[in-house]
Amino acid sequence: MNQNKSDTIVIESDRLKRSGFHWAWVILGLCFLNVFTNYSIRLGYGVVLPEMIRDLNFGRAAGGSIYNVYLLTYILLTPLAGICTDRFGARRVITVCGFFLGTGIVLMGFVQNLWTACLAYAISGVGSTGMWAPVITLAQRWFAPQRRGLALGLMSTGYGFGFAVVGLIFPWIVLHLNWRYTWYILGAMAFFMVVLNGLLTRSDPQKVGYRPWGEGLRGHNSAQQTNDNSEGMSRRMLLKNVNFWHIGISYFAIAYCLYGVTTFMVDYASNQLGVPLESASMLASIHGIAQVIGVLVILPLSDITGRKKMIIISNTVIAVAMFGIIMGGPSWILLCMCVGLFAVFYGATFPMYGACAGDYFPKEIMGTVIGLWTPFYGLGAISTHWVTGVIRDVTGVYDVAFLLHAGMAVIAWAFVAMVKAKKE
Repeated sequence: MNQNKSDTIVIESDRLKRSGFHWAWVILGLCFLNVFTNYSIRLGYGVVLPEMIRDLNFGRAAGGSIYNVYLLTYILLTPLAGICTDRFGARRVITVCGFFLGTGIVLMGFVQNLWTACLAYAISGVGSTGMWAPVITLAQRWFAPQRRGLALGLMSTGYGFGFAVVGLIFPWIVLHLNWRYTWYILGAMAFFMVVLNGLLTRSDPQKVGYRPWGEGLRGHNSAQQTNDNSEGMSRRMLLKNVNFWHIGISYFAIAYCLYGVTTFMVDYASNQLGVPLESASMLASIHGIAQVIGVLVILPLSDITGRKKMIIISNTVIAVAMFGIIMGGPSWILLCMCVGLFAVFYGATFPMYGACAGDYFPKEIMGTVIGLWTPFYGLGAISTHWVTGVIRDVTGVYDVAFLLHAGMAVIAWAFVAMVKAKKE
């Protein structure tokens, strides 16, 4: 029975290959939709929050606690999701996690008190673990090393478009229906993706008769060689690998910089620079548009320059943009330009670090590597909100906190510069 099913898959893939179609593009479309759905859920919380806490009579601290439970669950369990991806395949992990994601989000529409809200969003956090490390691993396995930047760039527009859709549609739903319907709609999207992933996702191109898309195409850059054909590396050996730690520490530092500025930039413009809130909010729109531009331009360029060189360039530009935000703040035009420049590389940063897993480590442990890097990212993202808030409260301005963010971008640059081209 299983043999007949395998033969059917191979025959079907041969037919599709003869027609010039490659299943990698179906996989990339699924990856885009998974990222779009997940980030609509993650970013949608902030849009629904004001009406949700008003209706349930929650304080803002309670609202923040709900989101922190989601983040904590996500950060703690993502390494496990990465390991399971390598062991059981992305298809199973993404499909199962999608079920948890949909369940948690539907339950968010029924919450009546704080503990049920925390429980529901924590379940969503469990589901979200399958929507980054497994998804970015899947995309890299279906595309040749010299085409991974292009694939990840197209995939990563999902969170930019997710941010845009949430900002446009959710306020209308909350105003004309009820905030609970936003969660019902998102839950339905997540369950729809469970079906699509279960039916169409294939974890390994070779098992269905394909080679990664882009192998043998013109434009291969010999400088962008990877360790896909190197000897296998055990997980114990991974933790002794200097590249793993250099990239992980760099990931922590750049996440600290990026999340701190993005979260507080509107408050900085409004309450420190005296910009009207309507104008200050435009910084978020500039940020979102620039992100999409960045993933479509910077990530494909990284296929040509090499990931290490492009990350070094990116972290350098982010540091310069940070100094521009601090020094040029009184000039509204200069502030918008610096935020836009910052956001172009913001959007490309996280997929580029994820692509390093495929560039510097064997494909058999790619998911494990991405999963184990997530706590570095999470620690940077969580700590920056606390530290930046404390510094702002103590000093009354954001200058010192933003200088620290610029310094963290320099630290991120330094650790990437120490990454060795070949596995020791």
